[in-house]
Amino acid sequence: MLDVTDEPSTRRSRVSRAREMELANAAPDVLGEVSYEELSMDLVAAQVRCSKATLDELWPAKPQLVGAALHATRPMRPEEVDTGTLHGDPLTMVGLLVAGGETMTAPAAAVGHGVLTDEELARAVGTSVVEPWFADLIGSVERAVERREPATRPPGAHFLPEVPLSLALNRPLFGRGPADTDHLTRWVDQLLLPLLEPTALQP
Repeated sequence: MLDVTDEPSTRRSRVSRAREMELANAAPDVLGEVSYEELSMDLVAAQVRCSKATLDELWPAKPQLVGAALHATRPMRPEEVDTGTLHGDPLTMVGLLVAGGETMTAPAAAVGHGVLTDEELARAVGTSVVEPWFADLIGSVERAVERREPATRPPGAHFLPEVPLSLALNRPLFGRGPADTDHLTRWVDQLLLPLLEPTALQP
């Protein structure tokens, strides 16, 4: 699968790197207005004023374009969540999620429905977004263990990648508006840290 990554592209293309990123960034904007089923390469091409042939040169089909777009617009990069402390990493993560939360709620909802019915989209999203996201956040726990905070890998660490995205994306669906910094900070202090480092609560 071809997607937009942080590594230089090895394929031959007439499209510049900057233009490729611009094209990828347009897909979430369109998904904020239409469902995944209604999304088409033609709609994205019209949004960025390019030919459909240009999109076809970069991505073979709609699922790959969407996967690349979500990767390009993901709320954080690994280096942005390496503060050197178990408390600082999730707080940084919270700030980044809040900053991009409102703009990504509608596209994420559209893609969330799409992966239930489109296996190719599910594979593209898994490869471009889910697997890197899980690796990045589990990595923050592994670094904390190396620093001996906590001293051993918490048994609940594998839940870490799922929870913050669920909080950020699903709270508007409950009619409570976007997850703001205060809400997610309380999640870090009252739920996440006791889960990852229960001894921190002991006197």
